[in-house]
Amino acid sequence: MKKYLLLLALISGTTFGQSSLRSEIDKQASSIESKVIEWRRDIHQNPELGNEEFRTAKKVADHLRSLGIEVTEGVAVTGVVGVLKGGKPGPTVALRADMDALPVTERVDLPFKSTVTTNYNGQETGVMHACGHDTHVAILMGVAEVLAGMKDQLQGTVKFIFQPAEEGVYDGTTAGAELMVQEGVMEDVDAIFGLHIGSQMEVGKIGYRSGPALAAVDNLEITVHGVQAHGASPWSGVDPIVTSSQIVMGLQTILSRNVNITQNPAVVTIGAIHGGIRHNIIPEKVEMIGTIRTFGTEQQDLVHNRIREVATNIAESAGATADVKIEKLYPSTVNDPALTAQMAPSILAAAGEGNVIANPPITGAEDFSFFQIEKPGLFISLGGMKKGGDPTKTPSHHTPDFYIDEGGFVLGMRVMSYFVVDYMGMK
Repeated sequence: MKKYLLLLALISGTTFGQSSLRSEIDKQASSIESKVIEWRRDIHQNPELGNEEFRTAKKVADHLRSLGIEVTEGVAVTGVVGVLKGGKPGPTVALRADMDALPVTERVDLPFKSTVTTNYNGQETGVMHACGHDTHVAILMGVAEVLAGMKDQLQGTVKFIFQPAEEGVYDGTTAGAELMVQEGVMEDVDAIFGLHIGSQMEVGKIGYRSGPALAAVDNLEITVHGVQAHGASPWSGVDPIVTSSQIVMGLQTILSRNVNITQNPAVVTIGAIHGGIRHNIIPEKVEMIGTIRTFGTEQQDLVHNRIREVATNIAESAGATADVKIEKLYPSTVNDPALTAQMAPSILAAAGEGNVIANPPITGAEDFSFFQIEKPGLFISLGGMKKGGDPTKTPSHHTPDFYIDEGGFVLGMRVMSYFVVDYMGMK
């Protein structure tokens, strides 16, 4: 009870103490809305894949320098880090935006539509900001301008982290948030905040969840080895195709019979199966690949162990063998419960009554999780669907028809700026 009353007192005191800064934030965010939209459209029209964000990085660095912010370029290949030291001592608060686009050909008819093309994984394709990272960059550029304008009133330091390669890189090297952490960007940080625009959440809304918020993502590869035979006499061999089909079905029992779905969901999806070359030949092997989504290390270990047991034992029962390879990619994005509770009033103040949504666990993944492993972090969702839109009919992320309504950018600037001034006021 004492801890609760202390937290309530801190929140109440901060809300009162920071009211003048919030008012100034609201005013400044609204005044630069058109600039933020212009930046976003320019970045959208000139998308760059992971670790190739040279133009975007220069645009960010030039803007930060124009505000008097100390800038470091070339962090984790193409990342940019800006440091704004406030007029008073206090904690270091980090804000993060990811910069990379995706190998997707845009179909949306916009005046700033991307026509950029590239060769990716041996295929000619378009390049598109099909996940909203262009909006993240523009919003954080706007936050930098808002907070730089009240530098003398800030009780601490703000670190602006513009991160490359959130979507990963094709060559398998360390990238994005993980590499930034390895290069030390979190060493002097006390707390970190980030947001993700949502094409299926209405403009004006903010969603968040305490604890595990987004899933860990792992790559799965299973190779089933049988004995090749003529298709007319399957008894003379060991069929890896039939065995693989049994493994695929068996994997689904992990989710229905081993995972406690009342706590958190889990996903095991096989995305591709390759085996055989001719209609009347039973092949020697079948290869399948897929993705695993889990929440928390305990659930992750359970699912990984069961995948190995199911695949190898089903294969053995058929006289075949199965090699299972699991590659861990991103850990689960876990919002620090204490920090989330501390900043909940900031979210409510920014969005207003009726505009805050309790997010369910999201089986998508985010490498923001690497920052959260180092220091307490909070990652929220920002509405980007037009008001009155139907989320069931609105194109999802990573698709050619992905679209973001620009009416939510001011709210994004407000909530990120509130996080900074309110967190500083509580320390």
